[in-house]
Amino acid sequence: MPRYPHILFDLDGTLIDSAPAILASFRSAFAQTGIQPVIAIDESIIGPPLMETLQLLSGNHDPALIARLADAFKASYDTEGYKATAAYDGVGAMLARLKGAGLSLSIATNKRIHPTRLILEHLGWSGFFDHVYALDLFAPRLPHKAAMIERLIADREIPKEAAIYIGDRSEDGQSADANGLPFIAATWGYGSITAEEMPAHWRQATTPENMGQALLAD
Repeated sequence: MPRYPHILFDLDGTLIDSAPAILASFRSAFAQTGIQPVIAIDESIIGPPLMETLQLLSGNHDPALIARLADAFKASYDTEGYKATAAYDGVGAMLARLKGAGLSLSIATNKRIHPTRLILEHLGWSGFFDHVYALDLFAPRLPHKAAMIERLIADREIPKEAAIYIGDRSEDGQSADANGLPFIAATWGYGSITAEEMPAHWRQATTPENMGQALLAD
């Protein structure tokens, strides 16, 4: 059995390329509400939770305005938009290999729980994951990813020495660090961590195949 029988994954930019679907729904939300974004709607804005991203794009923290944008985004993304999400090449095979080896796989994502479940079902991946956690899975909503990982490992009684977190952004590595978990960066995604951002104790994998090999070799 590999050293880490419990593998926790980020979703966007790690397992899936959700950028085209997300960006299209953000553009639709601003067009539908008649609100002008103050910065470009491009891949650089993907990663943080929805409300934070809408505040950034609108340059506004007014709750009513952000709620209007959020409703418009959800109306687009949660019906048809999410279906444009694509798996990165090789990820499905990696997940099947890890699951077939008897490892327990979980999702810990900033994405809302509803579209997360829709996407996993759409890709045929629901059976791969024992646990799927999102910030809004709980009320009140969890404040950040580090708290979500902490909640997941506590709820499921996962020993920290038996778990590892996989993600594509510095926030993912920092959230792993906050919970005393090792971290491997997926450098094929749009949030890819640069060499300058990579602390010595983080590892990286350049392809899903290499990631699977690393996780099975540990």
